[in-house]
Amino acid sequence: MFARRRKHFGTPADRATYATLHTASLATPSLREGLTPAAAGKASKHLRDLLGTAAIAICDSSGVLAWDGVGGPYESNHRRDAKAIAAATLRTGRTAVLGPHDVACGDPQCPVRTAVVAPIVTEDHVVAVLVAYSPRSSAALVRATEEVARWVSGQVELAELNKERTRAMEAELRALRAQISPHFIYNALAAIASFVRTDPERARELLLEFADFSRYALRRGGEFTTLSDELRNVERYLVLEQARFGERLKVSLLIAPEVLSIAIPFLVVQPLVENAVRHGLDGTTGIGRITIRAQDRGLEAEISVEDDGAGSDPEVIRAALAGESAGDSVGLGNVDARLRQVYGDDYGLVVETAPEAGTKVSFRVPKYSSGVHASA
Repeated sequence: MFARRRKHFGTPADRATYATLHTASLATPSLREGLTPAAAGKASKHLRDLLGTAAIAICDSSGVLAWDGVGGPYESNHRRDAKAIAAATLRTGRTAVLGPHDVACGDPQCPVRTAVVAPIVTEDHVVAVLVAYSPRSSAALVRATEEVARWVSGQVELAELNKERTRAMEAELRALRAQISPHFIYNALAAIASFVRTDPERARELLLEFADFSRYALRRGGEFTTLSDELRNVERYLVLEQARFGERLKVSLLIAPEVLSIAIPFLVVQPLVENAVRHGLDGTTGIGRITIRAQDRGLEAEISVEDDGAGSDPEVIRAALAGESAGDSVGLGNVDARLRQVYGDDYGLVVETAPEAGTKVSFRVPKYSSGVHASA
């Protein structure tokens, strides 16, 4: 009884709205890849379903990016002419309605008799056009084609924004690598060199750890990694630093196993640990204690790095996070900026510190976030 009632749930308008939204959602992933031939080809079927036309074409200045609809000799005739049909709208940005004189191929069986050509616009530039072919034109079809083209424009703009974000993150990551390397490489190689004569086997092991650390830190993979892989590289870093500081460096790791598989931006934990080592031990002769935590917070994970070193003036930290400091806080502003780029302004670094009171740096990340996937 319940199943029969559910089958007829909603008005025809409700069902039509759902069908339209569902079809649009099917086209969205492809369009978010940008207006490439492959992406346009995957989206075109769903766009034609939205319009209910005999065929559609997506064209840019280079020619036809995608075609969907009538096939056989009809397709070859109309696809050949699509670039010429699109030219005026590509140039002017104005919707064009074309009749049989401009569109029909002469075959009386062909369902293509008219076409509506609407612009696809990003940042006030016409980048492509959507051509809707049908047996007859109407005011409703013109409006529908313009609205679908406007929606496609929005998806293409979002694709461009995603590309810009990716380029910005890659630039930030290159800057971070350049900042970390001079600080760390010299000290690591010096520590390895100190064991070459006294303990060659230890020197060999450390050299392998250094090679693995460098391979990870300088890799050219994606933007994201798993927390497990990031912590493994932190362990390599700490092995090398313990070779340098010996018993003076005490490290505690308190990691909830259930958060190890979450995806996080690449190189966001190691710079925080490097800061903790430098500020906790450099310039002192005592023991420095560092605690690294990763905790489950329901829909989020919280990661923190804490040291019991000299601490810092909060104003200095604020300047570092704003990128206004020339001090020696390795990458704090860089890590903070990348976290905010990925997750939003609610997910930046939180720094608790004061002179002679140590430093704790923490951040939260959603366990699941759209577009955040660890590279294979």
